Amino acid sequence: MATIHPTADVSPEAEIGAGTRVWSNVQIRERAHIGINCIIARNVYIECDVTVGDNVKIQNNASLYIGLTVEDGVFIGPHVIFTNDRVPRAINPDGTLKSAADWHVGQTRVCYGAALGAGTVVVTGVTIGRWALVGSGAVVTHDVPEHAIVVGNPARIIGYVSAGGVRCASQDEARALSAHEGATTSSAG
Repeated sequence: MATIHPTADVSPEAEIGAGTRVWSNVQIRERAHIGINCIIARNVYIECDVTVGDNVKIQNNASLYIGLTVEDGVFIGPHVIFTNDRVPRAINPDGTLKSAADWHVGQTRVCYGAALGAGTVVVTGVTIGRWALVGSGAVVTHDVPEHAIVVGNPARIIGYVSAGGVRCASQDEARALSAHEGATTSSAG
């Protein structure tokens, strides 16, 4: 059974897995799917149709918008923002207010075991690879390879890291060390 704080606003159409803890002032919208044993911290917003895997930690004030899939074991730091529109506009060229029919939802995926530091912004349409590490304040505009460490605006690769957090000289070294550390090879689909 999930634990949901009385101030959380969770749609009855959302699915929350057993053992998941939803803290104060969280909003989880219709058709969102949250896996088992997750931690959804204070003031998190999870929009319609977002999928969050098992054993995910989402820290305070993170914003997860439609078009996002988060696989198992991901860490999302405080104030992380996932966008879902590459050309955001309030109105159409004729001045009419845009509706859901007037835009295309981008698709973003955060793969197994990845971690996003505080204040990260993820532009829609990217994939963040398995065990990747995104530094605090980074703006992710392109795909991030598995085990890569990225920082900056726009985010760029500065190295590689094993599943256990050991800095490595190459992606191959990070993969090999991760296997030695006993990292799992499964992922959400």
